[in-house]
Amino acid sequence: MKVLMVITSHDQLGNTGRKTGFWLEELAAPYFVFRDSGAEITLASPKGGRPPLDPKSNEPDSRTDLTLRFEKDAAAEAQLDKTVRLDSVRQEDFDTVFYPGGHGPMWDLAEDKDSVKLIESFLAAGKTIAVVCHSTGALRHVKTPDGKPLVQGKEVTGFTNGEEEDVGLTKVVPFLVEDEMLKLGAVFSKTANWGVHVVSAGQLITGQNPHSSGPAAQTLLAALAQKAKSAA
Repeated sequence: MKVLMVITSHDQLGNTGRKTGFWLEELAAPYFVFRDSGAEITLASPKGGRPPLDPKSNEPDSRTDLTLRFEKDAAAEAQLDKTVRLDSVRQEDFDTVFYPGGHGPMWDLAEDKDSVKLIESFLAAGKTIAVVCHSTGALRHVKTPDGKPLVQGKEVTGFTNGEEEDVGLTKVVPFLVEDEMLKLGAVFSKTANWGVHVVSAGQLITGQNPHSSGPAAQTLLAALAQKAKSAA
């Protein structure tokens, strides 16, 4: 099993002068779900190299056993140091793709043409993919083969307006994930702020927030195993 994980390269939190990037739990939790299942993982980002970590995601309140495990894992850290450039990866080389969130994707991955093409190519190849939290925003320009928004009529989740309000960034982000999905005609599904929530809609699996990232990865693995079984 070959898994591609696409991480943001964006480190500026709007014009606040504060730093952002990827959210550590959203990388670490899925990373170990995949690695512990024996999958081979490739990390990619728009600029390649070491992607920026949202400093808030490594404060004591946000740390988990898995974020601590990631930091102590030399192989994981070495991979993170050398992410491959997004424009160099091809869906043919992978079984699935997973997008961790953090606020960074709202600025780069949401608008990145390589990312849009990559997601569209995975779906066209009949592959199941997963995005979590703010990376649901990376679906905003993704279209189905007949030119409709991918999420139109689909049930999805992602970082909610309530959660964005909780972190005080409603006016800072370029758009609100929940509002954007509704505008594109998605059926937006959510649970209480910071609750674990994962939605499966055909080839698309979405997770609401950081705590949903590990469960979303497990849901993705289960979907891939089910598919392999029915193909056998």
